[in-house]
Amino acid sequence: MEKTCTEVWKSCLQIIKDNIPGQSFKTWFEPISALKLDGNVLTIQVPSLFFYEWLEEHYVGLLRKTVKKQLGEEGRLEYNIVVDKSSKSPYTTNMPSNGNGAEAKFQSMPIPVSINKDIRNPFIIPGLKKLTVDPQLNPNYTFDNYIEGDCNRLARSAGYAVAAKPGGTSFNPLMIYGGVGLGKTHLAQAIGNEIKRNLPDKLVIYVSCEKFCQQFVDSLKNNTINDFVNFYQAMDVIIMDDVHNFAGKEKTQDIFFHIFNHLHQSGKQVILSSDKAPKDLAGLEERLLSRFKWGLSADLQIPDLETRIAILRKKMYADGIELPNEVVEYVAHNIDNNVRELEGAMVSLLAHSTLNKKDIDLNLAKQMLKNFIKNTSKEISMEYIQKLVCEYFEVPVDMVKSPTRKREIVQARQISMYLSKSHTKSSLKTIGAFFGGRDHSTVIYACQTVEDLIDTDKNFKGYVHDIQKKLKMT
Repeated sequence: MEKTCTEVWKSCLQIIKDNIPGQSFKTWFEPISALKLDGNVLTIQVPSLFFYEWLEEHYVGLLRKTVKKQLGEEGRLEYNIVVDKSSKSPYTTNMPSNGNGAEAKFQSMPIPVSINKDIRNPFIIPGLKKLTVDPQLNPNYTFDNYIEGDCNRLARSAGYAVAAKPGGTSFNPLMIYGGVGLGKTHLAQAIGNEIKRNLPDKLVIYVSCEKFCQQFVDSLKNNTINDFVNFYQAMDVIIMDDVHNFAGKEKTQDIFFHIFNHLHQSGKQVILSSDKAPKDLAGLEERLLSRFKWGLSADLQIPDLETRIAILRKKMYADGIELPNEVVEYVAHNIDNNVRELEGAMVSLLAHSTLNKKDIDLNLAKQMLKNFIKNTSKEISMEYIQKLVCEYFEVPVDMVKSPTRKREIVQARQISMYLSKSHTKSSLKTIGAFFGGRDHSTVIYACQTVEDLIDTDKNFKGYVHDIQKKLKMT
């Protein structure tokens, strides 16, 4: 029985997932769907041209080997790239494969442009050549001080592409979404600052959704609604923060709907931020939500350990200070909710050190950060041990519980079991069940293996020692 395209692609994904970090898999491969299988040619659909270029640049070797493993030496991969979903009559154009054995089809769906040329912009005063606008951007929010990691790579890369060519990419609108304190506002404003630096004549405006709503209410009261609409329609780039706050405001949604349409049809750039993905936003009109989905939606995840350490070191460098490595690692390990809390903890440490003229050591850090760290006194859990070990060895957490026998995964699993036995009150049966439903004999074997390697392998002993040291910081 011949396999379907979905089955072949599913088999490919299982191999790919074992060979790249979990966050990278989620970012670059979960959005892909299989379209068809024609002989030995598998066609997959990717969300944008940016996805295609990224896959060709970073994963083409892995994709080629994986497809050939599933379809034989003659196996080939074709991409179908969706750019815009606003037209019912798409057309496809073959794209070069960069000699990597993959062909791409570019699926473009142009939007009919209809602009009212009779609109009068009241902000353009006779005698002045052009409208000047304060972009309302924070100059401290730049790409230079926005640390990149797996948690934000897609959003940052897309933002940089938009900044280089506002309105000229398929990322229009660009929707950046994620939880509180993960850097949505920083990234959105970094795009605006980069545009103003490279293209100073562009009219860029940053506005929070709440402020936009208030301005709309004021314009209704003052009978200046036309001025309000025309002002925003005159912009080249609009950066709208926290669009989830449109929920329930039907008239404001309606006016933004028309402003959005005008800007998009005029080739102007719209950048949005939200605490949820467009599909999860409640209280917004479907026609507005559908437009939010036209471009690229990129999420920001909680930063991993290495990214958190890099953020702290960047702030230390900017403030011209130095802290012991153990203090930096302690803060990064224990404050993992968001970047805002991470930086707030660092500010508190610095303030205490300055005001009391004390050097910051680990004991002082533990004492000062009790208000930030919720798990200071709680018992270490198997889940935390697993997370710590996986971060140390840079392996996906979910793989440790899987049946895979890859060496690095087995090593992380055995060390996690060994530390769980040493640092928790859990029984061998409980530990085995937690790590993928294994029995107590597997845990005994894992602990014995780790102890033997500690005695015979200097590097392995160092790994375990480093992780135990981090556990003691908890």
